[in-house]
Amino acid sequence: MKETRLGDFEETLLLLVGILDKEAYAFKIAEEFESQTSRAVSIGAVHSTLNRLMEKGFLESEMGESTAERGGRRKRIYTITASGQRTLQEARDFKVSLWNQFPAFAGSKLNFNI
Repeated sequence: MKETRLGDFEETLLLLVGILDKEAYAFKIAEEFESQTSRAVSIGAVHSTLNRLMEKGFLESEMGESTAERGGRRKRIYTITASGQRTLQEARDFKVSLWNQFPAFAGSKLNFNI
């Protein structure tokens, strides 16, 4: 049976693929990760995680057109599958449920209703 849970880094990259949409290729995902988190990431870690997300069935990819700025090389563009979207929704719902049970926030106007 395929693993269906997401690690924190996997979840973040999956979200970034959704945010970047048609520009979701490894180098751009790494740049966006660093921009959004203020943390460095290796391109190797991004590639291996994207491959793992594809193996889990959460991502698909296709080769984009070649571009002059890449010396004629093509980019592999990633998209989230329906299974990936469901898994993201479940991860979000689970975390929101936990946050809403946290006594410091329970019953306050900070209650998360996403």
